[in-house]
Formats: sequence, structure tokens, C-alpha cells
Amino acid sequence: MKRTSWMRGMMMVGMLLIAGLVQPASQAQAERPLNLMPWPSSVQAGNGDLHIDASFSVALSGHTEPRLDDAVRRFLRHLSRETGIPSFAKAGASSKATLAIHTDHASKDIQEPGEEESYVLEVTSDGAKLTAPTPLGTLHGLQTFLQLVEAGPNGFDAPVIAIQDQPRFPWRGLMIDVSRHFIPLEVLKRNIDGMEAVKMNVFHWHLSENQGFRIESKKFRKLHEMGSDGMFYTQDDARDLIAYAKQRGIRVVPELDMPGHSTAWFVGYPELASGPGPYGIERKWGIFDPAMDPTNEKLYKFLDELIGEMAKLFPDHYFHIGGDEVNGKQWDANPKIQEFRKAYNPKNNDALQAYFSQRVQKLVTKHGKAVVGWDEVFIPGVPKDIVIQSWRGQASLAQAASQGYRGILSNGYYLDLGWSTARHYAVDPMGGAAANLTPEQQKLILGGESCMWSEYVSAENIDSRIWPRNAAIAERLWSPQSVTDPASMYARMHAISARLELLELTHQKYYRPMLQRIAGPSTPEEFAALRTLADVVEPVKDYAREQLAPAEPTSATPLNRVVDAVPLESDTARRFAELVDKYVAASCHDAGTDARLRSQLTLWRDNDARLEPLTQRSFLVKEVAQTSQDLAALGSSGLAALDFIAKGGGAPDSWRAEQTAAIQQTQKPKAQLLLMPATAVQKLVDAAAAGGSCVGTK
Repeated sequence: MKRTSWMRGMMMVGMLLIAGLVQPASQAQAERPLNLMPWPSSVQAGNGDLHIDASFSVALSGHTEPRLDDAVRRFLRHLSRETGIPSFAKAGASSKATLAIHTDHASKDIQEPGEEESYVLEVTSDGAKLTAPTPLGTLHGLQTFLQLVEAGPNGFDAPVIAIQDQPRFPWRGLMIDVSRHFIPLEVLKRNIDGMEAVKMNVFHWHLSENQGFRIESKKFRKLHEMGSDGMFYTQDDARDLIAYAKQRGIRVVPELDMPGHSTAWFVGYPELASGPGPYGIERKWGIFDPAMDPTNEKLYKFLDELIGEMAKLFPDHYFHIGGDEVNGKQWDANPKIQEFRKAYNPKNNDALQAYFSQRVQKLVTKHGKAVVGWDEVFIPGVPKDIVIQSWRGQASLAQAASQGYRGILSNGYYLDLGWSTARHYAVDPMGGAAANLTPEQQKLILGGESCMWSEYVSAENIDSRIWPRNAAIAERLWSPQSVTDPASMYARMHAISARLELLELTHQKYYRPMLQRIAGPSTPEEFAALRTLADVVEPVKDYAREQLAPAEPTSATPLNRVVDAVPLESDTARRFAELVDKYVAASCHDAGTDARLRSQLTLWRDNDARLEPLTQRSFLVKEVAQTSQDLAALGSSGLAALDFIAKGGGAPDSWRAEQTAAIQQTQKPKAQLLLMPATAVQKLVDAAAAGGSCVGTK
């Protein structure tokens, strides 16, 4: 199709764009910070501003559809929230509108990976123009415009700017596991709103697990009636969410995990399993023995009907079959399965799973879908339209691509592991082995998905485990590969985090109520002391929480402790570490930074005494009493280090050894928490021992 309207839009901004130029955030923000996330492909800042007041209006031209009308209504509603201006108008003609939007043609009725998502946004002091080939680009451009609007000296403004933007990868997803802990529909919807704000386009809905089968089946009712504790989504719920996501340019990919992770299936249908049972919904976490019987022909008839039912419910072209972490113990213990292996020669359990996967893939294809599966489904001979979701890493992803298979990366994007945002941000689908692929092979890497596994989340705290860190992963999947500066990322993510709260996400506002419950009745000073401690601790990383649990966790374990309340990344500790690095870089001679460090360290040193009354009254606060004492010790060590630096001459080696040993003790996990300022305080101790010159302490 000739895109004449699109080309006219490109020509309008041609004088303002530097063709092919990608400006890193650090350059484009040199004069005026732009809190855009994801960072666009090309940004050219101008001079002046577009004033935003009650006369602001929007008009559509070119292709129109109800989704675009709805997008404009939502845009104006969000703009009203951001500015506090009660209402805006929708103009009838583009020539009279403050923001004129032109969409060239429709998107596909059922959204697919690789559809056109680009847009061009031009803002002048007289008005703004948003031009896009499809509604998907228009939706993205509206989000960018919202991020441009900020309070200025004379009111709310958007800067004069020209943006040409398109995604780097076509698959930019968020997976939410709703099976280990059930997540209500309204929580999923507000997270989809967050996805739209950062231009993600795939919601991966993990609907079945050992702990629950969460989607209604009208053909096999015992799946959800007996396998969910009554917590499941009706098919009407699913249709509602699918429609909600489509309005925001987001595909919904369902996952029914098989042949493992399937205990909840067997509660109502034990005949599908490889062992005799009986079965109950699993309450613990981990990898369990039950698995489907790949030699049972009745299983494939069952799956044929179930997949057919779900294929009609979920319109997306892709259907996720899981396929991960089958330990094979039930298969080894089943004489019938062993006889099958002898007769048909699947050499081992991997080959047996390959046999199962091939059978299921044919069923999925029969019902008009393409398979997505975890690494384990990548087996010789699988159809080329399969998509491999890699939890193993870039090497596995590259291996699939080298053989002609498409893939998406999730390794490095597991939000539940509690990594720093910078660590997630450094992971790239094209990194590692993928960087050595040919250009044609690299095209097979579709993008990636962040993953929120739900062992330790509830409706109360799940937003805080996803946001705002997920915005950085969204940027990695959208923005040019050259956009990698962590300092810029953190600054922009802080601004985006506040905007996400306006979408009714609770990643900030959940914090105080959870701490208040932990504290119980308390004075303002006591609660402030708890907040001071909570602000500098993080949950232990990776899978250490289960290893360090006071009792084996289950789905019934309350998520009401300090470890459940605190964010997964401490902004306070990160900023303190940045301040220490600044101080060390200045050879410990920056008086202003010294004063700020002393103020923070003094607060920490004295905090334990303020918190102590609460430790006597609340068992949840008492659990972190030792961590509170450790924070006080860090404060004392840091202040002593600053005193030695101020005197010059260097601290004694014996003092340094004593402080280092004490700091190492504070770094040991307690109550499944890590005290994050310890490493930065150690830098101050090392600087003091170096005589205040800070040589070798960076």
C-alpha cells in the first residue's frame, strides 16, 4: 500500500529531524531534561514550549475507528490527571485542534508481531501533530506526548520537539503468573495500563500451575471447579481483559503449562496423570513429581478439546504450552510408560517429552494457533512457526535462531528475583551469543518478556514487584541498543514512576499501609524509625528466600512481613552509594557531600533507639530488630570513617580490620533481608585507612 498520508507527515517534520540520528538520553537532555521512557529512536529538541491549558483540544483525521476515539478519551482523562485541569475538548477539525492526529490505515483485526508501530510527533509553540501509519503507532505517540507534559514557570507545557520513533523489537511482553497466587482482574487491568504507558505490547497470562487452574472451561468444569479453590477467571472475564488489552494495543497470550506444573489439573482429572494419585492442589513451591502421561491416548483427546475451546476464547495467533521443568520421576515409576519407551524407543525422558510436545504442537496447529513454549520444547523437527521463550539465556536463544527458529528472551528479566533495575537494564536479547548471529538470524529474535512469578506476591504488593523496574525492561526492548546509561535510566524511571501512579497502579502507595500494619499503633517518631529502616533494606535475591525461610512457605503463608512490604530495590541506599562514590571521586575533600553523608549516617546511627519501643510491641517489627542494630552500627562506622578522613593521616590498620569484620556481619541476611548501605560504608572505611586521599577506594 502507498502511504501518501504517512509520507506527508514525515515531510512536515523533516526539517527538524536529523535523518537516521539516534541521540542518547545524556546528549538530548543536556539543556532540558526529557523524562521519556522508553527513549525514542530519534529526538530533536527545539526552542520554546506548547502551553497546555483548558483550551487544549484533540482531533482525528485519516483512518478512524472506535479504538482511536477511546484512546483520545483516555488520553484527555490522563492529561487532566497530570495537570489537574478539570476537562479538555475534542475538536471537530484538525485545523482547529491543539493536537492533530492523523492515522493512515487500520491495523490487523487480530494483532500480530511485526505490525507497523511507528509514529512521528512534532510539537511547536502553536500546536502539535501526531502522524502514524496505524492505530498502534498512534497509541504509542499519545503516551509519548503525555510524558512530555510537565509543570513550567508559567503553567503546564510540552517542549518544542520532533520525535521519530519505532520499536527495536516486535515482541515486548510482561508475563504474570496468576496461579501460585490468584491476582484479581482489576489488578491485571491496571498493570495493562502500565504496559501501555511504556509501550509494551504482549500480556502473557500464565493460567495454570500446580497451585491452581485459573480459567473456566465449559467442557471440563472440574479443572477450575476443583483445581482453583474457587479463584478463577470466567470466560467472560477473559473476553473482558482481551478487549481491554486490545484497546491499548496489547496482545493477550494464554499459557496452559504441560506436561509438568500440572497438579491442579489432576485434582478433577486424575486419569490424565502418570501416577495413581490421589491429587490435591499443591500448597508449596518448587518442582513436583506429577506430570501428564504422554502415552495415554485419552490425554490427547482431552487436550484436543480443551485447546480447541481455549483457541476460540483467545484470539491471538499464539498459544503457550509451557513445557518446562519435568523431573520425570512419575514416568520412571510407571511400568506402562517404561514399556512404551521400549516399544517406541524414546531413549530417555527428554525424548519422551519431545514426543509429547510434538503431539501437542500438532493439536495447537490444528486449531489455528502457533506454539510458544519454554526452552524445553525446542526439539529436533519442531515446526518453524514455534516461538521459543528462553529462561536459560542468550546462548539458548541464539542456538534456536541459528537453526531458523524464532525466540524471545526472559532470562535476565525475572522481576521476582529482586535484581537491581540496572542489572535488568544491562541484559539485551542481542547480547552474548546472540551478538554473533548473522543479520538474518538476528531477525528471528523477536524481543523479550519480563516475568512476574507469584510465590511471594499478592494483590496488595504485586505492583511494587513489577513497577517501576519493568519500565527499564520496556525501554531495553523498545529503544535503540545504544541507549544504555544507567544514570539517565534511573532519573527518567523516577519521573515515570510518579506518572504510573496516576494510572492507579499502587507500586508507591501500597508501602505506607503495609508498614502501618506492621507497626500497629505507633507514634509518628516510631513509625518514621520503621520507615527509615525499611527504606534501606531489600529482600534477599534470586531463590534465597525459600532457603532462608523460618518455616517452609506455602500459598497460605501470610505476606505481611517487612520482607513483603519493602521495595525490591532501595532508592535510598542507591543514592547513598552514589553520594559516597562522588565523595571518593573528589578525594574526600567535598565539604558539601561530607555534610550530607554525616546527616544520613547520623540518622541511621540513632534510628535503633527510636525504633526499639516498637520492637517490644510488634512481633513483625521484632523480627527486624537485629537488622536495626546493624544499621546503627553502619552509621557509627561511617561517621568514624569521616572523622578519620577529616583528621588526615589515615586510620590504624587494626581499626580498619575491626570495622570490616563488623560490616561483613551486617551483610549477612537476617529476616530474609539485605542491609544495602553496607558496601558503601565499607568504601568510607577504606578511604579512612588510606589517609583521606581515597586512593584505590573507588
